[in-house]
Amino acid sequence: MTINCKGNLIDLSSPKVMGILNITPDSFFDGGKYKNKTDILHQTEKMISDGATFIDVGAYSSRPGAKHISEDEELQRIIPVIDLLIKKFPEIIISVDTFRSKVAKETINLGAAIVNDISGGKIDEKMFTTVANLQVPYILMHMLGTPQNMQKNPVYNDVTQEIISFFAAQIHKLHQLKLNDIIIDVGFGFGKTIDHNFEILKNLSLFKNLDAPILAGISRKSMLYKTLDISAQEALNATTSANTIALLNGANILRVHDVKEAVEAVKIVNQIF
Repeated sequence: MTINCKGNLIDLSSPKVMGILNITPDSFFDGGKYKNKTDILHQTEKMISDGATFIDVGAYSSRPGAKHISEDEELQRIIPVIDLLIKKFPEIIISVDTFRSKVAKETINLGAAIVNDISGGKIDEKMFTTVANLQVPYILMHMLGTPQNMQKNPVYNDVTQEIISFFAAQIHKLHQLKLNDIIIDVGFGFGKTIDHNFEILKNLSLFKNLDAPILAGISRKSMLYKTLDISAQEALNATTSANTIALLNGANILRVHDVKEAVEAVKIVNQIF
């Protein structure tokens, strides 16, 4: 199971780690932390040295109830950062966290390698044709609604089956456009209750039937810290526990704030497979 990132084949049969670089002022865990070049470069260098294969850069906060920003503002935030990272770390594999086709196109043209779309092609109707034309790996995430309303009252008859059906339909559309490198992300916390999230985590292996690599983004999320009645800052141990369950259930990529600990979890799980 491989994906092609700028001509490099990345083998996902052994799980990989994606480090999160939020350049937003209001992300739920690290909002406003990486505001200048020095902080951005230091954090990226740390994640690479800790073992991250991918760096996921996001300029639009998608936490529940987050403020909506314009396409221009997103571009003004993200373009200089992608440019900075590509110049400093030429071999870096950057994933761009955006649901806008214009942002995807401009950042890929700058040197980013992957498009990570929280809307799964549902917000920008041009996204599928854009990624197909760019021929880059595409992370297809499931979200109910928008970041502004997704947690108001998420309801499913069967959360696992409904998300599998969503993926099957969207993957079919992408295959018709001749895009083959598709990664699925069940979207923990994106229009799901805590019970929904844990049901999906328990059933994650069922998503392997879609024959696409699975990305798990559980890092420090409210499903963990609310369950334990702690803060996001205290949820590293819970994150490692959840990541380990995800790996045992077939996750190929862990998207995390704490790369070192995720890489260690991968190494431990690899010992029994």
